[in-house]
Amino acid sequence: MTKKPNPPKKLAANPPPRRPKGVARTTASPLQSNFDVVLGLIDATRTRAVAAANNTLIELYWSIGEYISQQIATDGWGEGTVEALAEYIQKRQPNARGYSARNLWRMMQFYETYRDQPKLSPLVTELSWTHNLLILSRCKREEEREFYLRICLREKWGKRELERQLAGALFERTVLSPTKLSPAVAETHPDAADLFKDTYLLEFLDLPPKHSESDLESALVEQLKQFLIELGRDFCFVGSQYPLQVGGRDFTLDLLFFNRALNCLVAFELKIDQFQPEHLGKLEFYLEALDRDVKKPHEQPSIGVLLCATKDQEVVEYALSRAVSPALVSEYQTRLPDKKLLQRKLHEFYELAQFRGHPT
Repeated sequence: MTKKPNPPKKLAANPPPRRPKGVARTTASPLQSNFDVVLGLIDATRTRAVAAANNTLIELYWSIGEYISQQIATDGWGEGTVEALAEYIQKRQPNARGYSARNLWRMMQFYETYRDQPKLSPLVTELSWTHNLLILSRCKREEEREFYLRICLREKWGKRELERQLAGALFERTVLSPTKLSPAVAETHPDAADLFKDTYLLEFLDLPPKHSESDLESALVEQLKQFLIELGRDFCFVGSQYPLQVGGRDFTLDLLFFNRALNCLVAFELKIDQFQPEHLGKLEFYLEALDRDVKKPHEQPSIGVLLCATKDQEVVEYALSRAVSPALVSEYQTRLPDKKLLQRKLHEFYELAQFRGHPT
């Protein structure tokens, strides 16, 4: 006699979800850390896949540009032929985008710009086509293109930030006003010159022409994300009005950061007027307090930055030459600079360098 199966139990209308077998009744599962490892593997692979896809796309555009360049040189291809090629691609592969006649000409220009520059051609495959087009269209000199290619890769700039730095003439400002360091900074942090700027562009603060140091500090803290981008990728915010106690007195430091690349604290003192040599004394006092009471044993000596509205380069050079603490003096600008004026000055700078027989 066949035994009848037991009738199924009646389920609730909305049964509660079951926990996986062996998982404790806790808000954070003990298995979560193991699961996060798998998620990390997925994310890392996705990142590599995106990078590989971009690399392949740039190599494709390079190859197309090379072919068009060769056809123009050998078979006399002209504007009409390239337009016909764009139409042919559209008919045969209607879903393919980015192959307009204008973009095909850009591919040829891209190839011809970098084909004889072996130190730059590997860099272009690491940036997106949009980044490459911005640099290609707005940079006229090889060293300018190299500057933006390298800093884009180092800082991981998006399209918007690259456009901002191009509009702000970062290359011209860097060449015309290189960062000046005190001997102590150069000795303790040899790479600091590459991580600090002579002028910081703070147009995003939208400050009025007349503003107080308190206004400047409040605006920087409010726009902290944008300020960190302007400072550089390795800067981390520690605090504003950072308290320092020396003896029986209390002092406050305007802004305190940490730089991961240099492994040190970075103190920012804000001045809304012109740099004065006596400003360095107060900054050096703060650096001494940081190194004695705040710096951890494994960290390098702290660096100080005087961020002033204006400065006389010769006064800065004299003041820093005898400074005993790691310090530098930078300007801030609340409006975009006159890029055409900077470009004219840069042109004069290159002409003068060639006249003196110095390579640029």
